[in-house]
Order: sequence, then structure tokens, then C-alpha cells
Amino acid sequence: MIARYLNLALLILYPIAWIAPLMKAGPLPLFRLSEISVLTGLQSLWASDIFLAVVVTIFAIVAPYLKTIGLSLIHFGLLRPNVLPVLQTLGKLAMADVFLIALYITLSKGVGVGRIEVAWGLYLFTACILASLWVSWKTQQSGE
Repeated sequence: MIARYLNLALLILYPIAWIAPLMKAGPLPLFRLSEISVLTGLQSLWASDIFLAVVVTIFAIVAPYLKTIGLSLIHFGLLRPNVLPVLQTLGKLAMADVFLIALYITLSKGVGVGRIEVAWGLYLFTACILASLWVSWKTQQSGE
């Protein structure tokens, strides 16, 4: 029951996480912004590297949101539970995006390219992904 409502909350929290600042950055070659969110980062990527922009769009926006919608449909009996493995795979793709962001921050700090500070949006985005994984796990456990 809690998983159902948490999943519905994710439908609201994901868009907030996409516009929230992930990091605050000084001069970097790819981002000329002081605050970088998922959406502003995607805007910069679409202008410079379309392939990477497509990959990040799938990992950051499409995969987690499709999974959340799919889980909601399962919770309300509008989709069969046998699609749960596909939804869990979408969740793993979304977690890969958090890993890529963390790797980017670590590499930038290590190379000394600029100053990067993690912002609250990265924690919110990570919490959304982890909550979605938990909802998926609870859904599988309950057999919904």
C-alpha cells in the first residue's frame, strides 16, 4: 500500500528533480552555467553531442518515468504483473544515469577542470531512483 502511494508521489517528484540543480559548476568546457540541472544539462548536450544527449535523455527521463507509470498501472490493475522484469530493467538504466553524474563530478574534481559543488537536486534525483527501485521490489514481493 505504501509502495503504491510512494510511486504516485514519484510522478510529481521526478519532474521536480529534473529541474532542480544537480551541481553548481565553475568554468567547464561543456556547461557554461552556474547551476546544472538534468534539463539544462540536456539542453547543452543537444547543442554539442546528439548521441550522448539521446542516451542521457533515455537514462534520466524516459526510463524512470516509464517505469513509474508502468508500476502505477500494475498497482491499479491496469497492467499485468508479468511485465515487472521489464520495468525493473528500466529502473537499472535510470540508476546508471546517477552513476554517470557521480563519475562526471569525480573526474572533474580530480582533473581540476573547474569547481564543482553537489547541489540538492542530485540527492533528490538519487532518492527518486532508489525509491523507485524499492517500490519495484515491494511490488514484486506482494505479487501485484
